[in-house]
Amino acid sequence: MSGDIERAAMRASDADREAVAERLRHAVDEGRLDLSDYDERLRDTYASRTYGELATITADLPAPAPAPPVQAGSKAVAEKDGRVDEWRSWAGTAVVLVTIWGITSIASGGFLFFWPMFPIGIWGAILLASALGGRSHGSH
Repeated sequence: MSGDIERAAMRASDADREAVAERLRHAVDEGRLDLSDYDERLRDTYASRTYGELATITADLPAPAPAPPVQAGSKAVAEKDGRVDEWRSWAGTAVVLVTIWGITSIASGGFLFFWPMFPIGIWGAILLASALGGRSHGSH
């Protein structure tokens, strides 16, 4: 009992206040708090100095639900989706660059040097190498 009293009087950190703010955001998302109650509690959260003050802000809220377990295949699906997005960006950029090249060629009266091959080729080679290497572009 005295341990609870001592903890309640201890100073809270910014990280402790952020954790309570995040819990309040989840409560709003779940429909447990309306926006005016959330706003009031959020102001009280950032004005709190001790653990005891923070505890009263969330005392009537249920404990946060544990995060669902990560499925084994979900990381692979996310990486595949990331690769698809990267290739889609590459293709969109390729279309824009080739269009610019085509318009400037027509405007000049003849075919110009096909300069889009450099950015399209280099970017495509990087994407292909990362796909064949089994890693997405942004992973380490």
